[in-house]
Amino acid sequence: MYGNLGNQHGPGIPQHAYNAQPNPFGNGFYGAGSGLIKSGLGAYGEKILGSSSEYVQSNINRYFADPQYYFQVNDDYVRNKLKVLLFPFLHRGHWTRITEPVGGRLSYKPPIYDINAPDLYIPFMSFFTYVVLAGFVLGLQGKFSPEAVNWVFMKGLVGWFLQVMLLKISLMSLSSGETALLDFVAYAGYAFTGISLAIVGGIVWRYSYYVLLAWTCICMGVFLVQTMRRVLLAGTRSYDSTRHHYFLLFIGLAQFPLFLWLGNVSLNWLF
Repeated sequence: MYGNLGNQHGPGIPQHAYNAQPNPFGNGFYGAGSGLIKSGLGAYGEKILGSSSEYVQSNINRYFADPQYYFQVNDDYVRNKLKVLLFPFLHRGHWTRITEPVGGRLSYKPPIYDINAPDLYIPFMSFFTYVVLAGFVLGLQGKFSPEAVNWVFMKGLVGWFLQVMLLKISLMSLSSGETALLDFVAYAGYAFTGISLAIVGGIVWRYSYYVLLAWTCICMGVFLVQTMRRVLLAGTRSYDSTRHHYFLLFIGLAQFPLFLWLGNVSLNWLF
């Protein structure tokens, strides 16, 4: 009874079509417009994300470089590098780093192929050797404890940080070009090689500590002066010899209080 009411129409009332006629152009224009908008936004987004990723990657490479680069060493490199650190006066070769074309630009060769390249293997090994030797000396003095070793560890980290800041701020004040942060970490960490050698000498014979500390301190100063001069020549557009020489001399002389402070194995922050 009620099911057929919807299909009945009164007399004289025409039946109208309630479905609108489709527009053959409307969907086409809508699809084309939405496609253009999507492609435009996609290209713009890719441009922004691409430029941002390139900017971040360039800054990471500029300031931190690739950590794996600094551990590409072998026995020959370590042996020759220790000779340069402990006897820089006998280094007959040049102090410049070797470059090679990689991806359309020049990059430095890793340490295994370049004796002048910085590495992190020797600094880390020297630092942990320094902590172990300092703990042994504290044991000989009857002051050994886990807290004492932790104290020496923190003291070494503070000294390492101060050395990095010394090199970084010195080059920044001279308007030098950008140098990777890990380069400074490596150069600063080489100081623990000489300090560890002096501590070993002090364990064997007390007075040899002072001789070895003075020698390794002078050698470290010479090494840093030669290395920082190379960095300055490669990164600055104008070389002010007088001003640069003063800063290089300051870096070399700053090694004496640093070596004396780190070489003095005690539970005091000073001497």
